[in-house]
Amino acid sequence: MAQITLNGNPIHTNGQLPAINTQAPDAQFTNNELKDIHLKEYQGKNIILNIFPSLDTPTCAMSVRKFNQEANQLLNTVTVSYTHLT
Repeated sequence: MAQITLNGNPIHTNGQLPAINTQAPDAQFTNNELKDIHLKEYQGKNIILNIFPSLDTPTCAMSVRKFNQEANQLLNTVTVSYTHLT
């Protein structure tokens, strides 16, 4: 279990966070065209996984758009945004 800090309070995560610059295992996502994509399709590029709980609020949607705009300016980098619904 890893620990992160939010507003000065320790929070424990489920599992371990990956170390910076470690290779991610292949994973499958559905893109905005409803086609399956795999992380291995971006081999040789830096991949930023932007995982968030929902786009149900204007603030969350705006935040994800802004994050993707900024991240997509990085060289040799792709952003995969993923809404994790439980």
